[in-house]
Amino acid sequence: MKRSGEESRDGFTKGGVLTMSAAHFVHDCYTAFLAPALPLIIDKLGISYGMTGLLAVIQRIPSLFNPLIGIMAERPVMRHMVIFSPALTAVFMSLIGVAPGYTFLAILLFFSGISSTLWHIPTPVMVKQLSGSRTGKGMSYYMVGGELARTVGPMIILGVVSWWGLEGTWRMMPLGFVASVILWFNFRNARFTPATSSKQHQEGSYWKIFVKFSAAFVLTGGFTLFQAGMKASVTYFLPTFLTSTGNSLHYSELALTVIQLAGAMGALFAGTISDKIGRYRTLLIISMVTPLLTLLFLNLEGFWIFPVLLPLGFFLFAPTSVMLATVLELDTEKKAFVNSIYMTLNFFVSVMIYPLVGAAIDRVGFIPTFRFIAFMGFGAVIIVLLTRKGLQRITGTPAQPLSS
Repeated sequence: MKRSGEESRDGFTKGGVLTMSAAHFVHDCYTAFLAPALPLIIDKLGISYGMTGLLAVIQRIPSLFNPLIGIMAERPVMRHMVIFSPALTAVFMSLIGVAPGYTFLAILLFFSGISSTLWHIPTPVMVKQLSGSRTGKGMSYYMVGGELARTVGPMIILGVVSWWGLEGTWRMMPLGFVASVILWFNFRNARFTPATSSKQHQEGSYWKIFVKFSAAFVLTGGFTLFQAGMKASVTYFLPTFLTSTGNSLHYSELALTVIQLAGAMGALFAGTISDKIGRYRTLLIISMVTPLLTLLFLNLEGFWIFPVLLPLGFFLFAPTSVMLATVLELDTEKKAFVNSIYMTLNFFVSVMIYPLVGAAIDRVGFIPTFRFIAFMGFGAVIIVLLTRKGLQRITGTPAQPLSS
């Protein structure tokens, strides 16, 4: 693969990784436009909350095809789907403000979901190749771009709307084209996967690869399952929870901003830390600390929640870069495919967990629901311990012991 930027002795190409992180930031800023613009869209189109909720589902439907995209991404020519994704996503998401009706808006969101899938399946594989032996560090750089986008994106769209109105969102389109042009000049001749080898033929069908690495998918899927409830509780439902307990909307927004910024730091440093102390030791620490911090948060009020939200956000968002590094270090050349399985598991878990958390809140209230979810979070500890030996057998490099 053609490398971009100066390559260190361990194969880490900092310039190329930073370029991918910046492009990830630009791409995900556009996908973060929908939520803050919804109140204005609802008012403009006169749609119900049920139809509004359906929009999020429509945007994520293309995630069902992640494994197919993963198979397609094994072809070197598919590098173009990475290069053009920021521009395509920019077009679709910048037009949501001018959508004349619900159907047109749904079509825009559906195609933005396709473009987002075309970005998120191959790019971690590319970053893996640019990272040399420091996969965790590369995944951290890559993920911090996406996490910062979820913080900055809403601010950008609200600023655009305040300047030019909802119909002025199309003015944000050029930034995506700039990102695609930069990617073109840096990676137009890059290969996401090695040339076809005898080993690649020996690996057999994609189903055999899935079965062979099932321990990795049990780890990533199970870990995500037990962590997703806590993540939903203290991110998606956080403003609603805080306002329901008598806090102001500004206070709630500040709390959400704090935890998202802390999450960006978790995404930035966790992968690098796992390079040094091991993937599984890192995940074990995260699985123990996150539920404890969540329980502590539920027992605090006022200013005192912020000192807890900082480490809580760090640990909540830390696992993604570590799990991406784990998946991309599996001893296979079909890395885009195994990454697509990981992304598909994330999709199904999030689709399932968020409605369940909301239903539980309706039935028993915020505190009992959040407390139960926090205790359930300790299940991730069991997942890490159960999959450790299996993962040591299927990774190219044996995992570092969980204890010295």
